Amino acid sequence: MSFFDPNAYVKRLERLVEVCRNLGKSEDVKHLLQQVVNAACDLTGSQYSFLFTYEQETDLLKIVAGPLENRDALARVRVPIEKSLTGSVYSKSRSITINNAQSDPRMFHDMERVLRYTTQAICAVPVIFRGKTIGVLETVNKRDKSIYNEDDLIILETLASQAAIAALSTSLIEETENAYTEAKELDQMKNNFIAIASHELRTPLGLVLGHATFLRELISDEQQRSQVEIIIRNATKLKTIIEELANINGYQTGSARFRVKTVPINALIQKICEQFYEQACQNNISLQTNLLTQEIQIEGDEEKLVIAFSNLIKNALIFTNPQGHVVVSIEQLPGFVQISFDDDGIGIPENELHKIFTRFYQVQSHLTRKHGGMGLGLSATKAMIEMHKGKIWVESVEGKGSKFTVLLPISAQHNTMRP
Repeated sequence: MSFFDPNAYVKRLERLVEVCRNLGKSEDVKHLLQQVVNAACDLTGSQYSFLFTYEQETDLLKIVAGPLENRDALARVRVPIEKSLTGSVYSKSRSITINNAQSDPRMFHDMERVLRYTTQAICAVPVIFRGKTIGVLETVNKRDKSIYNEDDLIILETLASQAAIAALSTSLIEETENAYTEAKELDQMKNNFIAIASHELRTPLGLVLGHATFLRELISDEQQRSQVEIIIRNATKLKTIIEELANINGYQTGSARFRVKTVPINALIQKICEQFYEQACQNNISLQTNLLTQEIQIEGDEEKLVIAFSNLIKNALIFTNPQGHVVVSIEQLPGFVQISFDDDGIGIPENELHKIFTRFYQVQSHLTRKHGGMGLGLSATKAMIEMHKGKIWVESVEGKGSKFTVLLPISAQHNTMRP
């Protein structure tokens, strides 16, 4: 009759908890699996421990962790699922404890030959992941020649669950890496298409615009002249789309040129707004500016800032109803200049806010399609702002309006304002 030692039992459980806690800290999957088999040996007092997983190419079980000193030799061992003890645990997803292994006809002797031992007893449990058995954790021969019992099974099942977590992490990492690779390839395909399309369209479009402009000067008939104006107007829209595509692609591929110069923000905003006063007036929208009392200058690419700020003003005017208001304000902050574009237009649904700077994204078709566009303006704007090491964000309430805010760093030597 065996003697139950409660103190030894408690210490064993404490060790198991400690081992599981340490396993949770491991980031290397192979190292974690090795820790599992080491802990199985230690906590069950076994001579050897092995972790098997299914190999699809061979339809056999292979050893992924075992005695480190025999790793290379064991890597070549394959265990059949049919007619083996380990295979039986795997195929039936059921734990076994056998204390007279040599009399069992399912004994598989290849590992004995590699490690030069004789199997007396085996304790094996399935490793189950998402309801599917993916492997087997197995211990061989008690070092004190005793037999495996229920406590040993509990320990192995607990450690097998840790091995399953390792399999989960491996699976998630592989899925994430595959998804990232696919996304990267798709993004590269989009970039290539955009680069080719914008390049190939520029020349014929330039000819269309050039000849249409030339024809406008030659035609005196007002009806014919209005038809040419339609060609020029729509070709100009297409030219804007192509330029936006090229700007975004240049930023994302790193091919965009950045021409740095001193840019006076007050003057720049005033100049851009003046270009939109007529459009605002035609749409019966008030376009106002709140400028700084003194000029403030930053280092940047004026052309790209014009693109960014023009897109924001254009957007505000497009999505503001007649009798509405658009206000562009400049504020100096320590080390930064903040430009806000505030409107009381139709606003943006809350669940769409995090997507609006995405290339080609359109806010709900019943809103955006009414006003046209390809969903490139805000993406291009974000690209231009980020090229200046700046930030852009939006606050909006559907039906009440939107506020886009741009934060740009300034150089102290160009700041003419005094505190």
